[in-house]
Amino acid sequence: MILLKRTLQFFIICTFLGLITLVSLYYYVKSDIPSVQVLKDVQLQTPMQVFSKDGLLINQFGEKRRIPVTIDKIPQPLINAILATEDNRFYDHIGIDPIGILRSALVLISTGEKKQGASTITMQLARNFFLTREKAYIRKVKEIFIALHIENLLSKDEILALYLNKIELGNRAFGIGAAAQVYYGKDLNELNLAQMAMIAGLPKAPSALNPIRNPIRAKARRNVVLGRMLDENYISRAEYNEATNAPITAKFHGAEIELYAPYISEMVRAEMVARYGYERAYNTGFKVFTSVESDVQAAAQTALVNNLHAYDMRHGYRGPQQQLWDFATQTALSHSEILEKLKPVKEIGPLLAAAVLEVSEQSATVLLKNGKQASLDWDNLKWARKYITRYRQGFPPKTAGDILNPGEQILLRKNDDGSYLLSQLPEASSALVSLDPNDGRIKAIVGGYSFEQSQYNRAVQAKRQVGSNIKPFIYSAALNNGYTLASILNDAPINQWDKSLGVAWRPKNSPAVYNGPIRIRRALAQSKNVISVRLLRGVGLQRTADHLLKFGFQNSDINRSESLALGSASITPLELARGMSAFANGGHLITPYFINEIQDSAGNVLFKTEPLLACDPVIPQLTIKQFELTPELANSQEPIATHCAPRIISKQNAFLIADAMHSAVWGGGSWAHKTGWSGTGWRAQALERRDLSGKTGTTNDSVDTWFSGFNRDIMTSVWVGFDNPGNPLGRSTYNNNMDKNQISGAESGAKTAQPAWVEFMRVALAGKPEAPIEPPEGLVSVRIDLATGLLSQKNDYTSRFEYFEKGTSPTKYVMQHVENVFEEDTKTEEELF
Repeated sequence: MILLKRTLQFFIICTFLGLITLVSLYYYVKSDIPSVQVLKDVQLQTPMQVFSKDGLLINQFGEKRRIPVTIDKIPQPLINAILATEDNRFYDHIGIDPIGILRSALVLISTGEKKQGASTITMQLARNFFLTREKAYIRKVKEIFIALHIENLLSKDEILALYLNKIELGNRAFGIGAAAQVYYGKDLNELNLAQMAMIAGLPKAPSALNPIRNPIRAKARRNVVLGRMLDENYISRAEYNEATNAPITAKFHGAEIELYAPYISEMVRAEMVARYGYERAYNTGFKVFTSVESDVQAAAQTALVNNLHAYDMRHGYRGPQQQLWDFATQTALSHSEILEKLKPVKEIGPLLAAAVLEVSEQSATVLLKNGKQASLDWDNLKWARKYITRYRQGFPPKTAGDILNPGEQILLRKNDDGSYLLSQLPEASSALVSLDPNDGRIKAIVGGYSFEQSQYNRAVQAKRQVGSNIKPFIYSAALNNGYTLASILNDAPINQWDKSLGVAWRPKNSPAVYNGPIRIRRALAQSKNVISVRLLRGVGLQRTADHLLKFGFQNSDINRSESLALGSASITPLELARGMSAFANGGHLITPYFINEIQDSAGNVLFKTEPLLACDPVIPQLTIKQFELTPELANSQEPIATHCAPRIISKQNAFLIADAMHSAVWGGGSWAHKTGWSGTGWRAQALERRDLSGKTGTTNDSVDTWFSGFNRDIMTSVWVGFDNPGNPLGRSTYNNNMDKNQISGAESGAKTAQPAWVEFMRVALAGKPEAPIEPPEGLVSVRIDLATGLLSQKNDYTSRFEYFEKGTSPTKYVMQHVENVFEEDTKTEEELF
């Protein structure tokens, strides 16, 4: 009796001490127990996704790949696999498993080793969210209390959903949604039983049991999971047998990129980090919808790449990348040996690595890096004249042996018909920017040939001399200062002595052809250099520079010398496109933007761009009630603040320049036999649209080449040059084997940059009605004499209708005809730039 009493006393004391210990431990770890709000607002580390305007995935940024899923979207067999493997009593316990904890304690007492064990799903969730993985007693105590706390605050389904979205599953996949994509490239509901069991087996050891790195161990673990599912009656014996016999099908699947647009995605990444910081930008599941349209952006990328290859082919073949074996002294390698040598070769953009196996009279057999054998026919080889310099190429090849030898490692491109074309990595660079001139939305932007090759975004970072693309701005300043499109200036050489330099400055036309007295419209359309200089002198250098600054150019980029008239200013393609948009939108300085909308991980809109529009504030008849204004403000005639971009030039000035640039595309009129002349942008006529205006640009020695063109709804600028500004683009020499697009002659804006513009705009404008820039109020149209710019009463080839701002049209009629003024221009198309 005394023994029983003492035993009872001991039990009560131990219980009391245990309760005191438990309460003490609780208060000790209380500060680490998350609040209700923290548990409810747990943020999964979800990567940022970047989309096109129409919802195609462009890129994904984040250290952890995660695709959150709700519990109702998870297949029941996958839930069963997880429960059978990790915690089969999950829906019955209170967050801890006393039997498992006791078993773990006995192991510790008997072995003296600290081992994890008996962790329920709730305890794993507590550890993954709020604790480190350190194997310490106090961590296990915290884990238990947090697990109990979680069970008290969240439902079982909420806990399981958090766990399944949080758990690490290898290859940077966190959560079962990401694992399904990473290992199988599928959504959860597309997985079969064997694949679900594979994923369910990963939490134990994501690296050691990874089916990509360790397929044998992964298969064994998968079968253990299936065995537990069978024991728990989740699957039948037939299902078990079928799943255990299934092969390992896992392989790495990257993010399912739907639109290749790396330059805009990098712009978004940098902007998001600047706005939200690195951690938040990368890990909180932002969805960023850009301004680019998928089909237009893809067309821009294709046009730029094709155009650089066309330039590269004009200048000859630079030879193989390397010699894999010497066909003259060595035995040819086996296919497996060749493929091993090709394995480290990096394939950039559309280029494919291959080895030459055999060379026939006018064809060659090659082995591609992917193991496919292919034939190169003569049409895909004959372009390859030997490259000598950027100004010289070798004679046209006559046989395939003049170009290739067995054992050479070369690069190919795939043609639309599936055949392969001998190719090489272009040395020149390029950029393309396309804007909506009405609100500044970037429709497409490409910063180079390949983002893998160079992350330098030439569209927004490369300040290059703009050449004759500056002239519309110079002419705009002239129209603001008393000139008209009918003003006559002397197209004749300039020879001016520079005392400070001790030399004469002799700006010349390119080509060096002069027409004598010429109207400003034609001078702009034909890009007459000396006329641009005369206009700058007439307006004044400082006044011209001040006018150019209105278009958003940086003051430091606008040099104060007469060379400004010829395009010595250095401007990025985006800055140029922005400034040129003012001629398309009626005179407003829009602000380019590339982010339409930012959403959080739940789809809530955090930011939506409200662009400044190319419009003028309206002065309405205001009412006090409607606008809640004071009587004084309601009766005023001040414009109400709107989302209108600032006006920088008049509507009339913008239209006149745009119309003169239309002549750069469509030339001098319908009287081709007498007054017809080509503008420098005549190649845009291939689009067969009368709503296009444009301007070429070429700097000294063809270092930089440009083409900018637009209608009312789209403005696109293209630049081509070398990253090193001192390198000229050179010239190519014609031969009969050249493709019709491989035009000979010096590189120039029309020849080097405009083809990319034409190819791009063909897609960007497809199916869209013509959008000409309509003449605004404040203009008059009168018939003028082409020789003098004075009024004319004739309606033949000696005259045309011209636009003038009211009050600036000529008041006198021409009195006599000037002989030989309308002599037909005999320059070839290649002479025009």
